[in-house]
Amino acid sequence: MVRVFLSLGSNIDRYQHISSALDALQMRFGELLISPVYESEAVGFEGDNFLNLVVAIEVSLGVGELSDCLKAIEDDNGRQRTGPKFSARTLDIDILTYDDVCGTVDGVELPRDEVTTNAFVLRPLADVAPNAQHPLLKRSYQSMWSEYPHAQKLWPVDFEWQGHSISMEK
Repeated sequence: MVRVFLSLGSNIDRYQHISSALDALQMRFGELLISPVYESEAVGFEGDNFLNLVVAIEVSLGVGELSDCLKAIEDDNGRQRTGPKFSARTLDIDILTYDDVCGTVDGVELPRDEVTTNAFVLRPLADVAPNAQHPLLKRSYQSMWSEYPHAQKLWPVDFEWQGHSISMEK
């Protein structure tokens, strides 16, 4: 089994699609380790705010099979793959890391560069796995977050899934 960190985001019917994605991930992969949920402004385009979080799963699938599975979950949630790269999304699920694998595997770049560039990825990753290390940089996510410039606006939000609160104290 391999530990994988996933980034989830939505800015269309956000609570519905994030909940649906968590349900699908749990059904497919079992126990989930879930970060707090954050709201952030859209990056790269003008649009509604996103909900973002990071989820850790254990998989026996290869990178390509996992990517196909995640795309199917996105598609089940109405994901449209036409249009500009930076646009509104019902659901976006990205593989951030796949164990300590580095490089392009089955068309997926590992680790995903957004780990180091976007607060909405690094902050929840530091919450869910503070002592885990970035596969290339060999630095903990917590130390990376403590040095992040914090130029992107990001704030925790209340989120309930399966009767449990997934949030941080404000």
